[in-house]
Amino acid sequence: MINLVIMSKSLNSIYAVQYDPKEEFLHGIIAISARKALEKEKINSLEKLSDYSEKEIMELHGFGKNTMIKLKDYMKEHQVFFKEA
Repeated sequence: MINLVIMSKSLNSIYAVQYDPKEEFLHGIIAISARKALEKEKINSLEKLSDYSEKEIMELHGFGKNTMIKLKDYMKEHQVFFKEA
């Protein structure tokens, strides 16, 4: 678990945020809008992602060509692939 301290521009508001990278599926790989779309579909692992076709994922809000390229590269690194359409 990593503790982060975030300060606002006024420096009056300082609060701590607990962030656990293991809980953020694909954090730093794809944009938050695409991650939220996956979360909405209850896709929170590469194993679950492999149950979908590339076309099905592309239909989700937040997914475009660049996001898909990043996602497919990440999946390939982990030897996980989309199901055949």
